[in-house]
Amino acid sequence: MKKLHIICAIVLGSILSSCTSDFEATNTDPNRIEEISPGTLLNPIIYGVSSHHADRAYDITFNLMQVSLPYPSISGGLHRYDVSAGIGNSSWNTYYKWLKNIKEMEKACDAYEDNNYKAIALTLKAWVYSNLTDLFGPVSMTEASSGDEDIIYPGFDTQETVYHTILADLESANQLYDLSDTMVYSEDILFGNDISRWQKFTNALHLRLLLRTSNVIPSHFDTMANMINNPEVYPVFETTEESAILQVTGVEPNVSPWGRPQDFRLGKKMASFFIDHLNSWNDPRLAIIATTGADLQGNNLGYIGIPSAYAGSDSQFQFEASTFNIEQATNPMQIMILPYSEVAFIKAELAQRGYIDNAEGYYKEGVKAAINQWEVEMPETYFDTSIVQYNGSLEQILLQKYYALYFTDYQQWFEYRRTGYPVLPKTEAMLNNGDMPSRMFYPNDLAIENASGYQEALELLNGPDDINTKVWWDVD
Repeated sequence: MKKLHIICAIVLGSILSSCTSDFEATNTDPNRIEEISPGTLLNPIIYGVSSHHADRAYDITFNLMQVSLPYPSISGGLHRYDVSAGIGNSSWNTYYKWLKNIKEMEKACDAYEDNNYKAIALTLKAWVYSNLTDLFGPVSMTEASSGDEDIIYPGFDTQETVYHTILADLESANQLYDLSDTMVYSEDILFGNDISRWQKFTNALHLRLLLRTSNVIPSHFDTMANMINNPEVYPVFETTEESAILQVTGVEPNVSPWGRPQDFRLGKKMASFFIDHLNSWNDPRLAIIATTGADLQGNNLGYIGIPSAYAGSDSQFQFEASTFNIEQATNPMQIMILPYSEVAFIKAELAQRGYIDNAEGYYKEGVKAAINQWEVEMPETYFDTSIVQYNGSLEQILLQKYYALYFTDYQQWFEYRRTGYPVLPKTEAMLNNGDMPSRMFYPNDLAIENASGYQEALELLNGPDDINTKVWWDVD
């Protein structure tokens, strides 16, 4: 019996040891990251933010900036400035989700002492925070994403503080890049581990945000001029090929945000304002962006739009207006982040304002690049048309920049708020007294989930939580 007990104990011990070993093995999740490296989160962040931006350009910017409109739509709608309380919820939640990931990426960069990835993380943080604060005004930054530090109800920062931080981060990022080093992790989906292009993106974003705040800090014009005049220190995009344009391959997980591309043009028509200018310029982008319209007998009417925020019934339009070309949402496709054309138009504006030279040259370069970024060639006779020849006005530069920023998240709307250009037609059917909304409402659950933060945000906002309270840089 003693021998039997000993044998049973040995067998049982062996079984338990085996089970424990198997339990540990089976509880190592093969789909879970064991350790975050500086490159682990890069592609998910790029794709997650960019795909969200494509969706928001389509649903929000196009309506506000008279690119397209829902049709039929005899009343209400965002194109008539009928703004819902929850319009900003999606961006708020998406941005903070990815900012948490960017914070983890920063920590990993510090742990691995990898300056190139640290510069990229700072650039991504500036990219996301700039859009977040430009949408809402004061936001949580200093104490954000700090649940692991027992900060459950983060405080809010002024928009000036947010901008001061991200502009300083971009300056630091530019100095951190080491072109003699390599990016050792998996190839990133934006620049293919080309550090020089990442550095150029950092400085191009820096220019965008300096210009954004130039109305309240005029010295930013001098800062931009210094950057442009010192390309060895502050390299920026010089060709369309270098642009921050995400090439969506259609290979999982880098796929079109539109799982059903047919929905991309469902119930949508092109707005007259957007189409009419392209028609008058005989612009080759028309075929890329829109379909042709037809009369009720099916005869081709060319590219034709419907007035945004139209008054009256739908029956007044005795034709089928142009809608979106579905290929823009079909794999493979592009998502605009910061194209070279935007850099050219920033330079054109600086030159028009007298800070650098060659306004006409940069204007023409911007127009050409804005066409080329859609992979079409600009006709050699394009500038023969008098209405596109440079006339020396800021209005003309910003009208063309509006088209360069087509499908670039919220940038058309942000630029309109900064400058008042392009001049958009108004109609009697517009709500909000026909005034362009200046911001989004804070998420409707913020006052419940972070009541103290919400009250602090309202104090910093210097106005009510509505669409007409202007953000810090938005001055008349």
